[in-house]
Amino acid sequence: MEYTVSPEEVKRLKGLGFLQDKRYPDVFNARVITRNGKLTAEQHRAIAEACERFGSGEVTMTVRLTLEIQGVKYENAEPLREFLAARGLSVGGTGKRVRPVVSCKGTTCQYGLIDTFSLSEKLHIRFYEEMHDVALPHKFKLAVGGCPNNCVKPDLNDLGVIGQRIPTVYLDQCRGCKKCRVELACPIKIAKVHDGKIDIDPAACNHCGRCRNACPFGAVTDYRDGYKIYIGGRWGKRVAQGRALSKIFTSEDEVMQVVERAIALFRDEGADGERFADTVARLGFEYVEQKLIGA
Repeated sequence: MEYTVSPEEVKRLKGLGFLQDKRYPDVFNARVITRNGKLTAEQHRAIAEACERFGSGEVTMTVRLTLEIQGVKYENAEPLREFLAARGLSVGGTGKRVRPVVSCKGTTCQYGLIDTFSLSEKLHIRFYEEMHDVALPHKFKLAVGGCPNNCVKPDLNDLGVIGQRIPTVYLDQCRGCKKCRVELACPIKIAKVHDGKIDIDPAACNHCGRCRNACPFGAVTDYRDGYKIYIGGRWGKRVAQGRALSKIFTSEDEVMQVVERAIALFRDEGADGERFADTVARLGFEYVEQKLIGA
């Protein structure tokens, strides 16, 4: 049976996570939410069964680490939702609200400096699930990167978090080796031996932590781990490079507090239809930063 789906119904379904397939008048792709891209084997089996029973038998992946069940007929949309809900899965991820959180695998990656799974899970629960009914001027995207490799582009999200490892240099331990192991370990060639001592320019260092314990004499052994937060990033038709807040945060609780303040500011002071990047530009970075960390 063919359906003619009204524009109002198409909009309603989009709000639930069903995106109309432009090729057909009554076919949708259902966006299934993951937590930072993770699914259990049981959830994978449930999605596979769902796409065979209610869709075309195909699943695609989105750039936000969600899955889309393809080819869902209009009459199958609600049965699919009920089927997934009974198995602990949901559809969504659309509209003027906080979107599902994107995270790299920094918890397990050899370069990861922070527990990205833990932080992104907390962000997902607090800001995607618990604030799901909070209307914003536009969508708000969050990303968590475990290190400065920027694999999930945190600085191109409305708010992004990047793990940091800031070195402490003990010049009295440095022997000015002709082949400095710290210098050799630095992937961006910031660490240099000058006048017989290692020098790491704090303004140029990206805090990747790759030089940790590289010096056999203990010149670079201690570090301060933390989180750098970028605000006002955006990709798409008009790319905006996010700008880092001036403070390095040292706990997940601090990060959660800044994210909550950023979303509240966007809700209260953002203009309808503008992205957070535009809000930051209109209000001024210094004003927004003061609102987020001034207290």
